[in-house]
Amino acid sequence: MLETSYSSVLVIFLSLLFTVYPILGQSQISLDSQPLLEKGDLSAKMVEGINRFLTNETEQVRHSRDSLWLRDFSSPEAFNQSIVEQREFLARRSGVVDIRVSPSMEVQTNHHLEQFTVETDACIIRPITWSVLEGLSAEGLLLQPKGTIRARVIMIPDADVLPEVLAGLQKQNNSGYFMAQQLANAGCEVLIPLLVNRKDTFSGNQVVNRFTNQPHREWIYRQGYEVGRHIIGYELQKIFAAIDWMESRPQSEQGNLPIGVAGHGEGGLLALYATALDTRISSTLVSGYFNARENMWNEPIYRNIFGLLKYFGDAELAVMSWPRPLVIEYATFPRILGPPPITQERSGAAPGGIATSQFSSVVDEINRANSILPKSGSHIHLIHGDNNSPSNPFSRAAILKFSETLNLDLPDNSGVLAQPLEPPDWIDSTLRQQRTVRDIERHVQKVVQLCERTRYNNFWKPIEEDTVSQKTIKSVFREQFWNQIGLLPAPSLPINPHSRLLEETEKWTSYEIKLDVWPDVYAWGILIIPKHLKPGEKRPVVVCQHGLEGLPFKVATNNGFGARLAERGYVVFAPHNPYRGEDKFRVLQRKANPLGLSLFSVIIGQHQRILQWLKQQSFVDPERIGFYGISYGGKTALRVPALIEGYALSICSADFNEWIRKNSSVVDRYGYMFAGEYEMPEWDLGHTFSHAEMAALIAPRPFMVERGHFDLVGTDEWVSYEFAKVRRHYDLIGLPENCRIEYFNAGHMINGVGTFQFLDQHLFGK
Repeated sequence: MLETSYSSVLVIFLSLLFTVYPILGQSQISLDSQPLLEKGDLSAKMVEGINRFLTNETEQVRHSRDSLWLRDFSSPEAFNQSIVEQREFLARRSGVVDIRVSPSMEVQTNHHLEQFTVETDACIIRPITWSVLEGLSAEGLLLQPKGTIRARVIMIPDADVLPEVLAGLQKQNNSGYFMAQQLANAGCEVLIPLLVNRKDTFSGNQVVNRFTNQPHREWIYRQGYEVGRHIIGYELQKIFAAIDWMESRPQSEQGNLPIGVAGHGEGGLLALYATALDTRISSTLVSGYFNARENMWNEPIYRNIFGLLKYFGDAELAVMSWPRPLVIEYATFPRILGPPPITQERSGAAPGGIATSQFSSVVDEINRANSILPKSGSHIHLIHGDNNSPSNPFSRAAILKFSETLNLDLPDNSGVLAQPLEPPDWIDSTLRQQRTVRDIERHVQKVVQLCERTRYNNFWKPIEEDTVSQKTIKSVFREQFWNQIGLLPAPSLPINPHSRLLEETEKWTSYEIKLDVWPDVYAWGILIIPKHLKPGEKRPVVVCQHGLEGLPFKVATNNGFGARLAERGYVVFAPHNPYRGEDKFRVLQRKANPLGLSLFSVIIGQHQRILQWLKQQSFVDPERIGFYGISYGGKTALRVPALIEGYALSICSADFNEWIRKNSSVVDRYGYMFAGEYEMPEWDLGHTFSHAEMAALIAPRPFMVERGHFDLVGTDEWVSYEFAKVRRHYDLIGLPENCRIEYFNAGHMINGVGTFQFLDQHLFGK
């Protein structure tokens, strides 16, 4: 016991000694810090701390939401006017941004060009196609009553349920069987859209022979997210286009017919969003979806909407339908444990599952909605099974209540289920799903091709037409980029530096450094100080950033590029970025996105703190701090210096790319569409900031790209195309010497030849 105590005291004493007088033979340098005594994996602890920080931020956002709303319940018109901003935000972030085409509809035909038709005593059922966007149509079923039409309904099944089930044509045991036909028999014209399902059959590209186990919904989500499109938005557009068509139909003698929307599962999500956005919807039934959304990061990634939780939980969405009736059915949901299984040919999907919600959670969210509504009465009606159990989707009780809100009387025998009609000649459901996936895919890929025009018109033209006002123009763009990445407040805690001696060589001494940033968030890295600094000398610094799953130790050892730079006389700081731990760190991105944040929101705060601390050191020249990052560190080299002007230059190694194409292309083998890095897509960078635009925000400070010919992150052609925009910009502002690219005959690595010369030129002035 005495020996252990003595050892602990000795460690503390030596740590204090090295903190003030780092090493004999080196000039006395005070780091003005406490001893770093913490043990264990500081990388893993960093990820865990950021996880807690984001969990706390999620709770804080929930409580601060009300301050962003100024609802006026004095009349429906006043209410709708008071939430215009929130509706526009929700539409934009869910990808409802493209202009719909004029409504038109066609009945599908067989190979004899005969219309598919099923006729019952009370209604006619046909498979249909209707126009949505330029180049994009929707498919589904239309049920038309033979008698007078009293109402119109869009009935949306869950993603894995065929429209034929609701129509009573197939699969009697499936959720919602026959319910649409019941409505049609009661005089309701019913349209049932087909949703993109959760299989992975078409998630890939035969041309490049690359496939993935991403559910079709994730396959669309990942390519669309980067260009401001979303699977949710595309399917909402199909619903809204169906409403456009319904409105163009003949009306009854009593005037306009009410239009209702009913959905289960993913269809319930769409119904809730649709009624929040579109006041043409008279009444809504949401089955098996309504719940608190603070844990949406744990749901399938295709439900992820950037910044959703800033304004909206399900309660806020429910309130947006006021005073139109909203029926919420607490219903069962098929348990989705995750994506399709991994095989030798297919992998890369994001984790995430769905299960039936807890009744208490549903009730709490409804109560939260009611607490927002005026005391005159709620428009929300809750339906559930006996003893607060979940009912079957589209239960008779729910359909009766929904029909009542549409002034539609269901006959007493409507609850009796008929046998499936099972027409012998009918549309191929597998080919229909393939068309649905491929049509949306083609639309997204068209947006990918065209979004560069938007960046040119909105970004490049202003800065190239007025080279005199660069600073003012770029400050506006920098603020916009902050919003794209996600802006957190500046670090709020005292720096509270801690340090400990790590390694000594003949030329330098290194220390582990830990700095506080926010509660539960710290910056950590390795500081390397060259020996034999002259009294009062201030050296330039290179912040050297590691890549994916890396650690600062690799950068700061004798073989690392940070150590090599220290041998050239630079002070080096090798920070740790929290992209380590596979899904453990990717969860951080999932938690950040609904808050309007990203992993880089946190990383930028850590670098703000690192720069602040470095500039306080007596041996550092605060005006000569450069950044040099490889791979994921190269991503950092574009985003962090673009937003933090304290970095004097930046070098991007093994990452610079046609970033939008890299994330969204389904025809290029090098793209992230076929990889497991599901955190890569960043919301709508396609229309705002690709790599060239980020580099332009670094200008006029020096910027360099390091590219190995055989680096599989992309191709020389991609890199050269994107870099040409950057080089042109530096030429136009009269600083061509501040912009450089070096190609070399190797792969994904630091070359350290031209880049070291670039650092010497711009930091040491050699």
